[in-house]
Amino acid sequence: MSKYIFVTGGVVSSLGKGIASASIGKLLETRGLTVTILKCDPYLNVDPGTMNPYQHGEVYVTDDGAETDLDLGHYERFTNGRFSKDNNITAGKIYYSVITKERRGDYLGKTVQIIPHITDEIKCGLKKVAKEHDVDVVIVEIGGTVGDIESLPFLEAIRQLRWEMGEHYAINIHVTLLPYIKSCGEQKTKPTQHSVGTLREIGIQPDILLCRTERPISMEQREKIALFCNVDVEGVIEAADVKSIYECPSAFKKEHLDTLILKKLNIKAPDKDLKAWEDFVVKRVRHPKREVNVAVVGKYIQLPDAYKSIYEALGHGGIACDAKVNIFKLDSEDLEKGKIDRFFKNIHGILVPGGFGSRGIEGKIRAIKFAREKNIPFFGICLGMQLATVEFARSVCGMKTANSTEFDKHTKDPVISLLAEQHQVVNLGATMRLGAYPCHLEKDTKAHAAYKKDDISERHRHRYEFNNEYREALESRGLVIAGTNVERKLVEMVEVKGHRWFVGCQFHPEFQSKPDKAHPLFKDFVAAALAV
Repeated sequence: MSKYIFVTGGVVSSLGKGIASASIGKLLETRGLTVTILKCDPYLNVDPGTMNPYQHGEVYVTDDGAETDLDLGHYERFTNGRFSKDNNITAGKIYYSVITKERRGDYLGKTVQIIPHITDEIKCGLKKVAKEHDVDVVIVEIGGTVGDIESLPFLEAIRQLRWEMGEHYAINIHVTLLPYIKSCGEQKTKPTQHSVGTLREIGIQPDILLCRTERPISMEQREKIALFCNVDVEGVIEAADVKSIYECPSAFKKEHLDTLILKKLNIKAPDKDLKAWEDFVVKRVRHPKREVNVAVVGKYIQLPDAYKSIYEALGHGGIACDAKVNIFKLDSEDLEKGKIDRFFKNIHGILVPGGFGSRGIEGKIRAIKFAREKNIPFFGICLGMQLATVEFARSVCGMKTANSTEFDKHTKDPVISLLAEQHQVVNLGATMRLGAYPCHLEKDTKAHAAYKKDDISERHRHRYEFNNEYREALESRGLVIAGTNVERKLVEMVEVKGHRWFVGCQFHPEFQSKPDKAHPLFKDFVAAALAV
């Protein structure tokens, strides 16, 4: 039977529960255990697919087409796991399921309540993941902060599940904050005490405390926290700030977190170090041999999490090339007026990521034109690939009004258009082309050189596609169709003949990149930028 680690958070949000969960998964895998990680989000959206990036950040997509929380990206980057729709449970999904059952009559006339019906549905979701993945340990991250009304059903569910499973089958790790007050020169433990107190009122006693801190925790402070929070002194773990999130597994290893977890779960596994991870990932992050400047031209630049996987994948490409990637974030609206070259001084590569809506589109097109004409390595992802096609049609093929029907429904030259099946779509949630689809690569292309194989599978999230009616005209002027979905005759990748490195892809390669195994397109893009 799988054992469970429940990760909760207190005091404030954004303490890094997702990174902590992913790091714990990495540590346990290093010791030979199989792991899966699940995120419970307390919001009432069924999934984040319809949410504005400014509200939620990036929407991460799994192979089976689930639109999930961005923490699943951290889970997949740190571990060997391949996650699915079942690895992200939202309050909306739970309530929707329960109400559907009630309407169907499944509860046989009973009054439907939070307890037991909602909590039972949550527990079913947690057990389902363990059964389907058949792993040694299931790590469950509870979103939000202890004390939030929204997360109470999830906390009650894990309290019940822990009680049902018994000792050594489930533990709670509570991530909390130790603020340092500069005016009095003290590190304060009171917020942690209050947070643990709130958790205990719910009926959950934490086994381990991960204490986020800017400064080292003294033994005196550890003993004080242990005494007032009713945990062992060894269970007070220092989670100090690090320069890179990829240093977290090593930091936790030094605190013997993995050994403590195995002890509390009564699991015996050989102790192994993180030498391979530290030698390849951590050392190259800390001491890169070279540097390169890459501009990311987006419309949600103000929010770091909106392009989280893009930024991480660029870093992975840098790790593979033993280089630091300096990312310059450019708001595409700022590029719509004035001289374009002033934005790209000392820039060695330009990346245009995905997005929705017409705001800032012309700025992205100007950036793409600059990269094409100045022979600067260019990488277009999803919308970036579509706009590269639009720019080529306008500038090279003479189709001055070429556009995507997403932005101009009446354009004379719709080189990007809505798929036929999308015309009937009414509901926005989970109705795009989502998840993994196959792609055949043409030989003698930058794409084939990167992947080094003929057929690949990548994850998608979009509604609009390359319009095949314009394929012949665009190819005749030098646009290379580098990859296609053969079954559906859909263009997946484009390149520009004779350019140093100009690649656009309809899919999202950033979702399959890892720090110790950079995605081939990101690796080759960074390598091309380094060669400028």
